[in-house]
Amino acid sequence: MSETPVAEMSFEDAMKELEAVVTQLESGDVPLEDSIKLYERGAALKAHCQKKLAEAEEKVAQITLDGEGNPKGTSPVDPQ
Repeated sequence: MSETPVAEMSFEDAMKELEAVVTQLESGDVPLEDSIKLYERGAALKAHCQKKLAEAEEKVAQITLDGEGNPKGTSPVDPQ
């Protein structure tokens, strides 16, 4: 498990660590106390990845296209 704070991780690094956490938990070879810590870390990593994806989706939604389908800029996203 990485010592890097979750909030400072890139999406890719967080996903890699989340996959490693899931693999460890699925193995069943982790003591209970360690399993709890892994689960908590995994939950934080999952939330971080979801936030990063939502931010990326918002940026993509803001891209506007011209008549030929080429990006011409961005526009505000309507709040949901």
